[in-house]
Amino acid sequence: MLKRTSLFEAHQQLGAKLVDFGGWEMPVQYTSITDEHLAVRNAAGIFDISHMGEVTVSGAGAERFLNSVLTNDIRKLAPGEGQYTLMCHERGGVIDDLYAYKLSDGVYFLIINASRIAADVAWLQAQAAKFPGELKLTDASHNYAAIAVQGPRVKEFINAVIPGASVSAMRVNAVTDLKKNQIGGFKFENQSVLVSRTGYTGEDGFEVLGSDESILHLWDQIIVAGQPFGLKPAGLGARDTLRTEVCYPLYGHELDENTTPIEAGVGFFVALDKGEFIGRSVLAAQKASGVNKKLVAFKMTDKSAPPRPHYPIWVNGANVGQVVSGTQSPSLNVGIGMGYVPTEFAKADTKIEIEIRGRRFAAQVVPKPIYRKAP
Repeated sequence: MLKRTSLFEAHQQLGAKLVDFGGWEMPVQYTSITDEHLAVRNAAGIFDISHMGEVTVSGAGAERFLNSVLTNDIRKLAPGEGQYTLMCHERGGVIDDLYAYKLSDGVYFLIINASRIAADVAWLQAQAAKFPGELKLTDASHNYAAIAVQGPRVKEFINAVIPGASVSAMRVNAVTDLKKNQIGGFKFENQSVLVSRTGYTGEDGFEVLGSDESILHLWDQIIVAGQPFGLKPAGLGARDTLRTEVCYPLYGHELDENTTPIEAGVGFFVALDKGEFIGRSVLAAQKASGVNKKLVAFKMTDKSAPPRPHYPIWVNGANVGQVVSGTQSPSLNVGIGMGYVPTEFAKADTKIEIEIRGRRFAAQVVPKPIYRKAP
């Protein structure tokens, strides 16, 4: 039986097309992927992200523990700040990518991928056993529902829905005073919600976590408040096209246990200078000596059907790799994607071919991100 978020009935009332996503019955679209995508790029969109997982880590050893299991340097965070980071096993492969927030001294909050909750929690608990009595680690996923409100016009109406100053270590006078990657506690209908200025679309926006009841009410109020600004509910389809345009990785596509952050092009989030952490020796060696494969972005240069995951990538008549994410870009109106190729074919402007339904179509490696907003 598929799991459902507290917003399931709201999705039905809005006419959503629902699909199985990592064991959850989630909206893939409401009107069309293109309409929802362009609403987020040009105005605003609201997503149900209640399927994501949450883990709390607290105690005197919390910082030391997290720095031993995450690639980024957790010590750089002040209360109310967050960072993108990854968990790797000893061979450098990615167990998951996540956001880590420092809520207050000795209290941390991790947001993890829905499909990885069980694996992540089991792995973290096994590592936490090496820190007896120093920390408390809790799978808090069942305590939270969540929404993402994304797009350039969100800042015009979000304060009206969640009014007032923060009530947390991050002291700001309004939600829109949060800076990128900051998180704060706010009151909404006399209940506490966490609001972060983050997202998965390449646009400005906020993610809000709270109780099922709070998020259900918040969803309804944001849809009403946002409609004059062009807001539309958006599903997983638009979420995927938006993140692909800006080359944000998705676990199970760009990232997995057989791929390292260096190969995936997210080495910026690996702090080799912070001291020992799980997977460091492999990642340091790859950073120094290079890797055999790299994640590239590409655009189709031939008219073709959209590229899709698992389609072969060809160079000079040889099958050299495969697509891991591919779609028709609503912003650029061209086929785009990402895939792994040998390092010698990873330079921008390299001519490649994508095999689509048994035929090869011309494409070209391009710099990341594929889509860039006009200044």
